[in-house]
Amino acid sequence: MATTVRRAVLTLPAAPLGPENPLPALRPLDEVHTVDAGDRAGMPRDMARQIGWEPLRTLLPARILDGYGRRRTPTGIDTVVIENDRLRATVLPGLGGRIHSLFHKPTGRELLYRNPVLQPADFALNGAWFSGGIEWNIGATGHTALSCAPLHTALVQAPDGGEMLRLWEWERLRDLPFQVDLWLPGDSDFLHVGVRIRNPHEQTVPTYWWSNTAVPEEGTTRVLAPADEAWHFGYERSLRRVPVPEWDGTDRTYPLRGEYPADYFYEVPRQARKWIASLDADGGGLVQTSTDQLSGRKLFLWGSGTGGRRWQQWLTEPGSPGYAEIQAGLARTQLEHVPLEGGAEFSWLEAYGPLDADAAAVHGDDWAAARHEVQSRLESALPRARVEAAYEEWRPFADIEPHTTLFTGSGWGALEVLRGGHKLPGTPFEESTIGDEQRPWLQLYRSGAFPVPRRVTPPGPSLVARHWRDMLETAPAEPLTEYHLGVAQWHEGDRAQAVRSWERGLELAPSRWPLLRCLAVADLCDGHGRRAADRYAEAFDDLCYELRDGEQWTAVTAALGREAIGALLAVKRTADARAVWNRLRPPVRQRGRFRLIEAQLLIAEGTGEEARVIFDGGFEVADLREGAEILNEVWAALGTDEPLPDVYEYRMRPGP
Repeated sequence: MATTVRRAVLTLPAAPLGPENPLPALRPLDEVHTVDAGDRAGMPRDMARQIGWEPLRTLLPARILDGYGRRRTPTGIDTVVIENDRLRATVLPGLGGRIHSLFHKPTGRELLYRNPVLQPADFALNGAWFSGGIEWNIGATGHTALSCAPLHTALVQAPDGGEMLRLWEWERLRDLPFQVDLWLPGDSDFLHVGVRIRNPHEQTVPTYWWSNTAVPEEGTTRVLAPADEAWHFGYERSLRRVPVPEWDGTDRTYPLRGEYPADYFYEVPRQARKWIASLDADGGGLVQTSTDQLSGRKLFLWGSGTGGRRWQQWLTEPGSPGYAEIQAGLARTQLEHVPLEGGAEFSWLEAYGPLDADAAAVHGDDWAAARHEVQSRLESALPRARVEAAYEEWRPFADIEPHTTLFTGSGWGALEVLRGGHKLPGTPFEESTIGDEQRPWLQLYRSGAFPVPRRVTPPGPSLVARHWRDMLETAPAEPLTEYHLGVAQWHEGDRAQAVRSWERGLELAPSRWPLLRCLAVADLCDGHGRRAADRYAEAFDDLCYELRDGEQWTAVTAALGREAIGALLAVKRTADARAVWNRLRPPVRQRGRFRLIEAQLLIAEGTGEEARVIFDGGFEVADLREGAEILNEVWAALGTDEPLPDVYEYRMRPGP
């Protein structure tokens, strides 16, 4: 069978993403993957240097995705299917280019954990993410802000003369274009993946990439990689070197033998072949290998404890099997960002396919023998030299222009290419993709002035790269221009100047709430809680005065109301927090997140017994953040001696 690439539709129970949060993300969402500076002692120098280098100050220019719920309905999802007579790969171009399924025809095996539902959860850098399949993570430590975003998708000639699927976008957190090329050589059991990240700028840019593969997890599942040591990261935010496979009396290469979620970043020798495999009781499963540029390997496990199992159920549906993740990245750990020099690029080739090894060796007590067995089988199935040759064959094709467009991503890349005059062979960012969100910025670029909106509406997305800040600084000082300028200054770390820009904008602003909210965030960051509460209260009053109907207005009311209540409760202005609550629309107040906020309000008002009724009645916080312990904290504030019910237990580390 010749390799084919075709469009199809996959129907899954799915919760809609909902609208973006219109408030600029002036602070990152809580990120659990951090370590104290003191923990870097004893680390290899390159690793210590890259950990903590250029972390995100904000999520800008990305917007937070928190408008989803938990109600799932059958939904048709666009896919692209790549198929030969050995494998069938199903790709989701509208959802970060995720590979949803990798099916091996001769054995009838699904090689990935294929989630039977599409349920967003708060795991990505900017919120919405979903589990399962193979995802491409670029940007900064964490799941990419493109997890639920459409990518440009097209057909291009493959190195073997067949068809290749190209996915590409402009990653906005680091301002870097990237591409992912997927193809199946005609007689291959391995999906080939060529990846390229380019830096079109003059300055060095911190770069991050991890390919994350969800694999089925059973009690007998074992993950193997060519390493005798690993860096263990638990959600106590500590990083330590541990032996592989056994540590603290337990063989940690079996994901279900640990109690709590954990990362194991394998210390793969520099000259060793780069691979990682997940194999079942019979020695069969998935193996991933790559050229040496993609040097890191990692196992993520949820563990067997209550919190980890609860998260697994939350991300899918009751009765679904669990999963672990085997991952490959540019550095030893996901806490590192790697320098990519101006005008340079990173590129590599990955391969994913089935592996069958001797079960007795795979699961034997001799770790060296188990690794040797897997590597020998891999070498027979796909020699290392063949992977390196396939990479060299692909490199000239990475520049070939696509011939058939299948799906379109965002217009942000086209805006950046137009402004910068960048030449990016193989990844066309066409001006025709520029849409409503980009047009005000295109006008700023062409005319030197940011357009004044013709109607009352929440501000659109801000751009924060230095070249856009420079344009805003020389544009006429209209209130909306001052708003966007302040956002760009804040992102760059010039917080005092940002505050001055927002204060200038307030003087003539027809809509005061966007500027007041930014100033309130600045007050919170500077430790001025009471002033922040004043500004939040004023901002919410102003918003309610100009409120209109529509999804965007509902989203901004919910987002600003949530922040305002939190700021007011922090300074014990309970009555004012209740006043904000009362002005929220009834459908918003019924959301799980706001049921939790209501419980906090009731506790602050001294009616903990009514807050307990909310817990007893049941609610689901759809955007519960990875690693969050807010449910534990609010439950403890009830003053009860009863343990937190399991349905609310998401703790990812040992309790106090």
